[in-house]
Amino acid sequence: MKREATPIQQDDLIIGAGPAGLQLGYYLRRAGRSYRILEAADGPGAFFRTNPRNRTLISINKRFTGFDDREVNLRWDWNSLLEEEGDEGPRFTEYSEEYYPSADRLVEYLEDFASRHELAITYDARVVRIDRELSQRRSSEGSQSAPRPGRFRVETEDGSVYLARRVFVATGMSKPVVPDIPGIELADSYSETPRDPEIYAGKHVLILGKGNSGFEMAEELVGWAAVIHVASPESVRFAWQTHHVGHLRALHNNFLDTYQLKCQNAVLDAKVESLHRREEDGRLVATVSYSHADGEREELVYDRVIHCAGFQFDQSIFSASCRPRLTLGGRFPDQTAGWESVNVPDLYFIGTLMQVRDYKKTTSSFIHGFRYNVRTLHRLIEMRDHSRPLPNRPVPATAEGLADAVLARANRSSALWQQFGYLGDVIVVPASGGEARWYEELPVDWVREGGLDLSPADQCYVVTLEFGPKQVDPFHIERSPDPERAGDSAFLHPVVRQLEGEEDKAAIHLLEHLYGEWHDEELHRKPLLEFFAGQLPARLAHAS
Repeated sequence: MKREATPIQQDDLIIGAGPAGLQLGYYLRRAGRSYRILEAADGPGAFFRTNPRNRTLISINKRFTGFDDREVNLRWDWNSLLEEEGDEGPRFTEYSEEYYPSADRLVEYLEDFASRHELAITYDARVVRIDRELSQRRSSEGSQSAPRPGRFRVETEDGSVYLARRVFVATGMSKPVVPDIPGIELADSYSETPRDPEIYAGKHVLILGKGNSGFEMAEELVGWAAVIHVASPESVRFAWQTHHVGHLRALHNNFLDTYQLKCQNAVLDAKVESLHRREEDGRLVATVSYSHADGEREELVYDRVIHCAGFQFDQSIFSASCRPRLTLGGRFPDQTAGWESVNVPDLYFIGTLMQVRDYKKTTSSFIHGFRYNVRTLHRLIEMRDHSRPLPNRPVPATAEGLADAVLARANRSSALWQQFGYLGDVIVVPASGGEARWYEELPVDWVREGGLDLSPADQCYVVTLEFGPKQVDPFHIERSPDPERAGDSAFLHPVVRQLEGEEDKAAIHLLEHLYGEWHDEELHRKPLLEFFAGQLPARLAHAS
């Protein structure tokens, strides 16, 4: 029986104690804010207690980099959360020696992170409903104005009630996507299909989905099943080709050998139109239409079908008063450039849900991407709701000063490295004169939309690291050592753009480098000096 509860009031309420919830909780605690994290499970990192099924993460754990700089090392540490100077505890690299570590080690790390920073977490607190109060204000004449959104009211399964000014949803993609196929109820899902491989011994198996979960399942069964087909309408997309780490990773593509080397398995670019059970033997019949065969259709027979179509956002806990609008086929909540719901003010989404704005382009769906987004979001809220200016520092407003600052950040920043082209550093050269101001790690879309509220006369530059044009074969690239052709650089390289409103007024690319280091006077510094000298006001360009 639910008990009548006295509402617990917080300024900030985080739903979910996964990596993103812990990361934001860390920053809220550092800022001295009133916050609480609600977690349905009995400990943090619940998703990683059961996923991935094979217990091997696809996020790398590179312990030896040749650098001693903690910031630089985060470029190849994809599992650690961010900690500020003075708070540093052990990184995830101290929890596992494996390059592709066990998910169990990540859970252990998250447990220690939450404990070390004494985060305010209530466990076994499953949220069942989120409402929003309406408030009315009276005018000076005494008349009531139209109702305005008030505090969020969050209720948990045990009847506890929390009131909060802001809610941050860190529940991840918790609802499996079920393909819209007649007869799909005859198939198993990635999460629920039996783990005992002997069940599949000698069987014909169809796997729906060409993502990492689909090929993870194929790899798990390849030594047992007689035939495995992996199918979806689209061709396989490789992470090493697209630079999106959520596309198929090398540790899951061994199965492709068994297809190309004629070992009874196949990868089908085909749409499964229907499934039905054959009466005479109970086997499953899939009607498929091939994507690249002039509409050819065929019936294929299997013993088991497993759908691995991924996950989507579950909005069932939201009442009509604050239900977020969805996007990308209903899989994600729609968000502003600052990760706020487009239709529910003060409702934010953190963690893998942040990937909406850079969907399948950068790394916001993974810890090594969204950890920076969460830190930036906290800074944006501190600015908007607590009147704290965005962190910034002065730099000389000269060609030399700006060029040296760009190279220093390009050679050290882990955020620009991980969130390539999505988060950028911003240089503001004021029209009134004086030093330029340098802001770190802001969403480029947010800057373009006027988030910094600059004077039209101020100069604004955005510094990013970006990959170059997509290559048909990333292992066979013709490249030029000419710095004037740096825009053709295929690998990650620095880009500086001068913005004029939402448009680019001017831009410069710096030539790529094998080690991702940009120190060369002729190839890197000199082009930057010439760029800034040509863009800065004449009185600043060559000032000492």
